[in-house]
Amino acid sequence: MLPDPPPAPQVTAPSPAAHDRVYRGLRAQILYGHLSPGDALTLRGIGKEFGVSMTPAREAVRRLVAEGALQMSSSGRVSAPELTTDRIEELAALRALLEVELATRALPRAHMALIERLSLLNSTVAEMVAKRDAAGYIRANLNFHRTLYLRAQAPAMLALAETVWLQLGPTMRALYGRMRRNEPPKYHRLILAALKAGDEPGLRLAVRSDVTTGLRLLIS
Repeated sequence: MLPDPPPAPQVTAPSPAAHDRVYRGLRAQILYGHLSPGDALTLRGIGKEFGVSMTPAREAVRRLVAEGALQMSSSGRVSAPELTTDRIEELAALRALLEVELATRALPRAHMALIERLSLLNSTVAEMVAKRDAAGYIRANLNFHRTLYLRAQAPAMLALAETVWLQLGPTMRALYGRMRRNEPPKYHRLILAALKAGDEPGLRLAVRSDVTTGLRLLIS
């Protein structure tokens, strides 16, 4: 009788939790403008930063490339996207369409507690401007918008808007550097005033202006 064959070596699959942790961490860095357009990333560097092997780093990058948050060249170089003028115009138009609709749907549910919450968030925006904290400003600004849009109760539409934000993250970092802000966005005050007054046309105009005016600076 032949002896039993030796047991097959155990291959440990990468933990889904590790891959998801890297994905979420990189996604936040891109979304909130921690990367500038063209910044290069390596799997080795990502693995070292998050304390993981190359496999979860690679899987996270693949997801972000598929979402348009990162770009990969034919040689395999991974970098933050450098958007063309046409691409910025397209994404600005998407922001205007999606976010105006989300704000309009949120208006009937904009109770005073929400408006007060938005006012506090806008104070955080002002604080980040005073500190000249680009990433903090982008995070606070997006939190202001997200908090309003959650009241629209339109999760699929909000998910689309967040995908657009993600693709624009590094570009927003470049925009912040060009604008050299010294005060919070004036359109936030107009958004708050329109919410208090129940003014739908005023709200639509304020949101559209807020999400497109800055981006036009990059294509002018």
